[in-house]
Amino acid sequence: MDKVLVLDFGGQYNQLVARRVRECNVYCEIYSYKTDIETIKGMGLKGIILTGGPNSCYEEGAPTYSRELFEMGIPVLGLCYGAQMMQHVLGGRVERASVQEYGKTPVTVDTTSPLFEGVPAETICWMSHFDYISAMGEGFKSIAHTKDCPVAACSDESRSLYGIQFHPEVLHTPCGTKMIYNFVRNICGCSGDWRMDSFVETAINEIRNKVGDKKVLLGLSGGVDSSVAAALISRAVGKQLTCVFVDHGLLRKNEGDEVEAVFGEGGIFDLNFVRVNAQHRFYVKLAGENEPERKRKIIGAEFIRVFEEEAKKIGTVDFLAQGTIYPDVVESGLGGESAVIKSHHNVGGLPDYVDFKEILEPLRNLFKDEVRKAGLELGIPAHLVFRQPFPGPGLGIRIIGDITEDKVRIVQDADYIFRSEVYNALKAYESENASVAPWKPDQYYAALTNVRSVGVMGDERTYDYAVALRAVKTTDFMTAEAADIPFDVLQIVMNRIIKEVRGVNRVFFDLTSKPPGTIELE
Repeated sequence: MDKVLVLDFGGQYNQLVARRVRECNVYCEIYSYKTDIETIKGMGLKGIILTGGPNSCYEEGAPTYSRELFEMGIPVLGLCYGAQMMQHVLGGRVERASVQEYGKTPVTVDTTSPLFEGVPAETICWMSHFDYISAMGEGFKSIAHTKDCPVAACSDESRSLYGIQFHPEVLHTPCGTKMIYNFVRNICGCSGDWRMDSFVETAINEIRNKVGDKKVLLGLSGGVDSSVAAALISRAVGKQLTCVFVDHGLLRKNEGDEVEAVFGEGGIFDLNFVRVNAQHRFYVKLAGENEPERKRKIIGAEFIRVFEEEAKKIGTVDFLAQGTIYPDVVESGLGGESAVIKSHHNVGGLPDYVDFKEILEPLRNLFKDEVRKAGLELGIPAHLVFRQPFPGPGLGIRIIGDITEDKVRIVQDADYIFRSEVYNALKAYESENASVAPWKPDQYYAALTNVRSVGVMGDERTYDYAVALRAVKTTDFMTAEAADIPFDVLQIVMNRIIKEVRGVNRVFFDLTSKPPGTIELE
C-alpha cells in the first residue's frame, strides 16, 4: 500500500491535509517535524507534505528540517510555512511581507505545471501569511502569483519539489483537492488503492492474527466508533469479544436502554454483552470538579477501573479494545506537532496502570467518515452508522462546570427536545420538498452552561440556568460551520425547553465555527 507522510510543523490544518490525501484514496499519517531522518527513510514513502505553522522560518529556534529531507529523491510538497521553510533551507529567502494576505484571494497559476493540471488559470485560494518568498532557491521557478505575492507557488520539477504559499486543504480553496490529487497521484505516482473494503479485510486478518485464541474486552458506548470497533473485532474473533456497556449516568435520555436493545441479547451482533449501571459511582468521582481536562481524565480513568472489575469476573482478558480514531490521536498531541486541543478518554485519559496486557485500537488510523464507510462495509445498519457522534465522556463535557444528577436531568431533557424538534422539522421539509433540507446539521445537541440569570415565569422571579443549543454542518468533523436552523424551529425548541425543563429560563444558540471553537463545548 502506497503511503504519504504529512510532516507537521504546528499547522492548525494538519488533519485536513491528511484527510484530503485520503480522499484521493492514498493512505497517509501525520508525524512531527522532530521525527528523525532515518525513521522517515525507513517508512517506504511515496511522498511527503509539509504543513503550515505559526512561526517565521528565519527566526532563531523556528521549526525546520535538514537538506537531507529534500535530497531523498521523494517528491515533497510544502504548504504555506512548509513552502517557506523549504526555500529557507534550500538557499531561497523569506521575508516579512509589506502586504499581508488573508482570506479568499485570486491566484494566477501556471497550468503547464503538473501540480496545477486541470486547474483554471485564474482560481480562488485561501491565503493566511505574514511572510513571503522574496527569492527562490537554485532550480526553482514561480508557478503561481497574486497581485501582491510574486511567488504564490514554486517548483523544481527535476527534483519533484513543490511549494504552495496558500492552503489547498481547506474548502475555501475550491480546486485545492485537485492540486493535492495531482501531487499524490500524478507526481508521487500513488496508485490510489486505499479503500474501505481493503481496510476491513486487512484489519480483520490483523486482529485475528494478533488476538489468536485470547479474549478481548471492549468498552461499548453505542456510538459510531465503538460500534464499528465491536463489529470489526467480532467479525475477526466472534465470542472471544465481550462488550461492556457502562452506563455512567452521562448518556442522552433513554440511551442506555436503546444501546442494550441493539447490542444485547437478541441484537444484531454475535458477541457477549454486559451492562454495568454505574451512575452513582461516576457522580461521586466527579463531585465538585469544574476543570474540563480533569473531568475527561476522571471519566476515562473510572472507565478503566470498571473494565478491570468486569475483566476479573469473566476471567483472563488479554486485550482492552477501544474505538479510538485518528482525530482523537492527533488532538491529544500524539500524532503530530500541533498543540494539545483536548485529551480524549481513549487516548490522553488513560491512567498509568491498566490491568490488561495490550490495547487494541483497530480504528486508530481512520477519520470519522472513514469509520462510517467501514461500518457500512461490515453490514451495520445505516441508521446506526450515521447516528450522531457522541463523545466518550458524554454529557460530562456538555455540562459546563461541576456535574450533579440534577444538571444531568436538565441537559438530558433539553437535548431530547432539541433533537426531536430538529428531526421533526427535517422530516417535514423532506415530505414537502422531496429533498434533503439544505440546513440539515451533521451534529446537534443541547448543553448546559454554567450561567444563571434572572427571568420571569408565571409573574414570579426566577434565577435559573441557560441552555446552549449547538448545531453544525461538517464533512469531516475537523472543521465546521454553524447550521442555519430555521428561526421558527428554534422558537419552538426555546418555548418547549423553558416550559418543560425545570431549572431553565433562557436558551442560547451557538454560532461559533470550528476553528476557532470546537464542536463540543469542553
